[in-house]
Order: sequence, then C-alpha cells, then structure tokens
Amino acid sequence: MELVSSKHVLHAGHVAQFKSIIGEQYILVDKDSLNHYAHDETENLHYLPEIVLKPRTAGEISAIMQICNRDGIPVTPRGAGTGLSGGALPQLGGVLISTERMNNILEIDESNLQVTTEPGVITEVLQNAVKEKGLFYPPDPSSRGSCFIGGNIAENSGGPKAVKYGVVKDYVLNLENSIAYRRNYVDRRQCAENSTGYNLTQLIVGSEGTLAIVTKIVLKLIPLPKYDLLMLVPFGSLEKASEAVSAIFREGYTPSALELVEIDALKITSRFVDNTIIPVTDDMAAHLIIEVDGNHLDTLMKEMEAIAGLLSRYEAREIFFADDAQQKAELWKLRKRVAEAVKIAGYTIEEDAVVPRAALPALIRGVKELGKQYGFHAVCYGHAGDGNLHIRIKKEGVVIARMTRK
Repeated sequence: MELVSSKHVLHAGHVAQFKSIIGEQYILVDKDSLNHYAHDETENLHYLPEIVLKPRTAGEISAIMQICNRDGIPVTPRGAGTGLSGGALPQLGGVLISTERMNNILEIDESNLQVTTEPGVITEVLQNAVKEKGLFYPPDPSSRGSCFIGGNIAENSGGPKAVKYGVVKDYVLNLENSIAYRRNYVDRRQCAENSTGYNLTQLIVGSEGTLAIVTKIVLKLIPLPKYDLLMLVPFGSLEKASEAVSAIFREGYTPSALELVEIDALKITSRFVDNTIIPVTDDMAAHLIIEVDGNHLDTLMKEMEAIAGLLSRYEAREIFFADDAQQKAELWKLRKRVAEAVKIAGYTIEEDAVVPRAALPALIRGVKELGKQYGFHAVCYGHAGDGNLHIRIKKEGVVIARMTRK
C-alpha cells in the first residue's frame, strides 16, 4: 500500500499504525478513492487527501487523532459529503476521516423523548425510526435522504421546518467528541435544566468539524403532530409573493413550513421530476408552499382558511390544497429536488442569503437588478419563512465567476 503523495510528514509508518487500528480494508490511498473524497457539493472545489480512513468506533478515532496530533498531520472529518460550504474538504491534504461506518441508532428513549445515535446515520433514516414511535425530529435539510446526522451537527442544518421548530442546535442535548489531545470527552447536558459551566456542546454545533470529531449524539425529540395541511399558492408577482410571507407572521400565524419557489425554478424542476401536480402558466411568477401542523384538525383548517384570505390581498391566484398524503408527498418532492434540477440546468453557482422576512422583496429585486447589470440569470427559492433564500446563478462567462468571489 503506497501513498499517492507525501505533502506532509505522512509516511508508510503511519499507514502501518492506522492499519493496526482499523484494519487495511478501511484504508484508502488509491487515486480513484481519493478523488471521490476530494470534493463535496460545493461548487468547483477539489482537494485531494493523502489518505482516507474509515474507523468504526470512538476509540479508533481517538487513536488516529493522537497520532496525527503528535506528528502534525492535518485531519478533516467527513460525513456524507452533501454540504455546500466546503466543511468536508481536505484543503490541507493529510488524513480524511470518514464516519460512514458509524451508522447505528443506539437508543430511542420514548419516556424521555430522546434518541442516541452515531454520526453516520442518514437523517431520513433517523426521522423514520423515531416516527414509528410517534416521535418527531424536525430538522429537515433538502439532502435528508443522503446526509448524515453528524454532518448536520457540523453545519447546524435547518430546512423547511426551521421556521416553526428551529434548527439542529435546538435539538442537541449531548455530544461525545474526539479531539487531538484527549481520548474523548462528553458534555453531559441531557437534562432540561443544566445551566452551569461552559456549554461545549453548542460550541461544537456548527463548527464544521474544526474543533472536534463528533462520535455520539443525543438529540431531543418532540411528539409527532397528528395532522398537517399543505397548500400551494401561485402569484403573478415575485415581490408580492415575498411580501405575503411577512404578512402571514404579522397576522400571528406560524406555519410549520413556508417555502418560496420562483417560476423559472419551478418549470425546470417540474420537467426534471416529470411532475404535473402543480399548474405552471406564463402569467405566474412564484409559488409559496405553506404547511401548518398540530393536533387539532378543525383549528388547522380554520388557520389555513384565514391565511388563504390574507393572501388575496397580495394578488394570490387560485390556491391549490393538497387533498391527501400522496399529493403532499408530490409537492414536497418537487420542492426538495429544486436544487438538483437547477444545477443540472446550468445554475451552478449557489449563494445563500439570510435577511429579515420583511426584506425579502428588496433582496429579490436586488438580485434581479444585478443580473441585468452583469448579464447573468438567477433563480431564487428557499425557506422564505425564516428569510433564508437560495440564489442560483447561471454563469455566462468569467466575469460572473470573478464577481461572485469578491
């Protein structure tokens, strides 16, 4: 087994030590494997690690970390590689530690509404497992079918449900971590009231793997809402659609999800997934996807009727109500495939912008004006309920590539 490169002090002796810790079959140094782990979903970034290790336990990670710390070898932890911020990129080479083998749900504690899991569990797998127990883990990133819980911790992921239920940091009770100078440590904060000492758990959440490698996670759960209602609201004006978002909250409503998709993105995605459930016509500019959930169906129906009445003030077109679980699934499928569809269609530069909800119209207007000024086309979609907009740009030339990196 030979290393492809030796930019650092990594040498055959290290490989032998790693082999004794995790076994030769879980060590990768061939070019094809290194290329696979050299990128995530961040645009046009590619950094080769010198070696990929796939440990199974926290003890194995700790042993690897001690060797790397002792000899000054860079370490990059990696989950599923679905991130868009470069958090899993081994830009310094060295060792890449993949958590993909640490993929067990260890315990679902129904009495205390908690789940204990390893970091390599796929988010949707965990959500489905707790759902079978009548429990709910709300953070819902668009890549939930492939991303890992550990990566969600590193990125403090959110998703459509964040508008009502919050993001990952709001559900992390306890983490076991491996760090360079200590075998492992646990910040024990599983009780509802624990106000003493430094909150190391929340320091780790969102740190993109720069402070520690998470090896075990305890998450808070909540009871699964009994009902949810979903409607699709078309608008003839993108600005009116974004104005309506703020109006919903000003009237005192808190949807469980409130998503905005402009018409160009919707057309692309409809073709991509062969979806005909959503009416798309040339006089439409954007759609809002609005969901409410709870335990009292009559209350939810009244809330949806009130929201629909409110939206008429913002030039909403005919509203489509999802009648059953299949229609709801089709609507959410369409929304969750937008990023993939527009990327394939050539919108390869992605920027995230977060503004106060009331500033959404100004943000969208500004993006469109910049497009006209610099000769590029952009589509906007995202979690409008909490002011988080994804902006996808179709690159027309090197001028745009330079502009986005200023």
